[in-house]
Amino acid sequence: MLIGEVARRSGVSARMLRHYESLGLVRPSGRTGSGYREYSGEDVRRVFHIESLRAVGLSLREIGRALDDPGFTPSALVDDLILRTRERIAAETELLTRLRRVRAADPAAWEDVLQVLALLRALGSTSAGTRQRAALASVDGVPVEALAQAALGEGDPYVAGALRWALSRSGGGGAALLAKGLSSPVAAVRDRAVRSLAELPGREAAALLRDALASPDPVVRGRAALALGAQGEAAAIPVLVDMIIAGSNDTDAADALSVLADDDAAADRIASLLVGRIGDGTSGPPARGRLTQALAGIPGPTASRALAGLLGDGDPAVALTAAYLLRLRGDG
Repeated sequence: MLIGEVARRSGVSARMLRHYESLGLVRPSGRTGSGYREYSGEDVRRVFHIESLRAVGLSLREIGRALDDPGFTPSALVDDLILRTRERIAAETELLTRLRRVRAADPAAWEDVLQVLALLRALGSTSAGTRQRAALASVDGVPVEALAQAALGEGDPYVAGALRWALSRSGGGGAALLAKGLSSPVAAVRDRAVRSLAELPGREAAALLRDALASPDPVVRGRAALALGAQGEAAAIPVLVDMIIAGSNDTDAADALSVLADDDAAADRIASLLVGRIGDGTSGPPARGRLTQALAGIPGPTASRALAGLLGDGDPAVALTAAYLLRLRGDG
C-alpha cells in the first residue's frame, strides 16, 4: 500500500507519515520497483496505534518508547497523563471562569476588558499589597462573584477588610455567594463568610445571618449574633447570652444585649433570661459572674430586682458584683 493510500485510509497526512518515518516511529516494510514507500498491513496498524496514543496525550517520544520497548509498563505513564490532564482541566477551568467574569462586567471596549483582566490578575497576586489595592479598585470593575471568591479565600486581615468593603458596595448578589462559605468544611472559610455577610447591607444578608444563628459552628453563631444585635435583631438574644456563659467575646455580647434592651419589654426579657441562666444551676462561678456583670447594661426594674436578689448569693464574687452595680444604678 502506497503512502497516499495509507494517508487516505488513516486520515494521517502524507507529510505527517514522512515525519513519523524520520523519527523512526514507522518504517515502511518495502519499496516498489520505482522506489516508492510501500506499507504493509502491520505498518498501517502501527500508524493507527500511534494516532490512538497521541489522542490520549502521549508525546511522539513517549509513543516510540511505548511501542518499541518490550519491558515498558504503562501504569506510571498513565498516572502522569492523568496528572497532566487534571492540570490542563484546572487551567482551562480557570480561564473559563475568568472569561465569564469579564463578560459579567459587560465591558464596552477592549480597554475595559484589559482593565478587568488586570484587576482579576491582581486579586490573585502573591503580594498582599497588590491584592489590597486591587480590592479597593474593584467596586465598579470586577464582578461580585470574583470579589466573593477572593473574600472567602483571603487570609490577610487588611486585604480581607478591603474585599469586604468592596463587596458591601458591589450592588448586590454577594450574599448568596458568601452563604456557600458558611457550610465549608474549613473553619477559616466559614469565619470569612460570616464576617463578610455581617458587613453587607440589605435584607438578604440579614436573613442569612439569622439562619447562621443555628450554625453548629460557635464562631459563626457568635459573629452572626453580634452583627444582628447591632442591627437591633431580637433573634440574636439567646446566642448572645450563650456567648456570655461561654466567655466567647462576652464583653461584646453584653454590649449587644444593652443595645437590644431599648424598650421596657426588651429590657425585661433580657434581664429575665440572664437571671434565669444565673440561677438554673448549669453555669459555673465564672459564667455566673459574667452574667451578673451583663445585667449592668440592662435598664429597668427587672434588672434592678435581679441584682438585689443576688446580694445574698452564695458566691461572694457574684454578691459583691451585684452590690457594686446597684450602687452605680443608684439602687443600692
